[in-house]
Amino acid sequence: MIRVAIFDDNKTFTDNLSLLFEGSDDYLLTGVFSNALNVVAKVVKAKPDVIIMDIKMPEVSGIEAVKTIKKEHPAIQILMQTVFEDEDKVFAAICAGASGYILKGTPPDDMLEAIAEVYTGGSPMSPSIARKVLSFFQTVHQPEPEFYDLSKREKEILKCLVNGLSYKLIADTCFISINTVNSHIRKIYDKLHVNSSQEAISKALRQKLVD
Repeated sequence: MIRVAIFDDNKTFTDNLSLLFEGSDDYLLTGVFSNALNVVAKVVKAKPDVIIMDIKMPEVSGIEAVKTIKKEHPAIQILMQTVFEDEDKVFAAICAGASGYILKGTPPDDMLEAIAEVYTGGSPMSPSIARKVLSFFQTVHQPEPEFYDLSKREKEILKCLVNGLSYKLIADTCFISINTVNSHIRKIYDKLHVNSSQEAISKALRQKLVD
């Protein structure tokens, strides 16, 4: 069971999200907070595996809250959710330690999938956000690519990660099982010398490992 805490001051949103978890055997809502003041104490109280953090929080911004949480509890995965697609906010959230970034209005099933994916080490992003990240890295100077001996299938899956596809969509796109996707991604991590999808995507973009 995945323990989830929500930081968002929009009551309608948090109520709707709370309903999403009701009766689920896979997700447990352990805390709902309308601000990020004393965020570490709130995290200690809720003991979440995954935090859904709104970027525009009162008193303390979501980005600052992420920095504080990751400093004290680096193992907790944080999924940013917001109406903003502003590049500066996207990159600030990622640099602060967020593991995924999806837009409000994401369909419920996709939301649950994003939570599960970030819990298992993935980095879910809404497609529009993924495109902005890709565009950003394409405009900065890139080092000469190293040779990582990725297979054709591994490059295909890495490209899917860069494009913001979830593990389920990668499986559907490549006509393979999710277990096979996980197996390939573990091999990609080993070859790229990284520990997460976020690091793999960053290295793939910096070194132009995918077309």
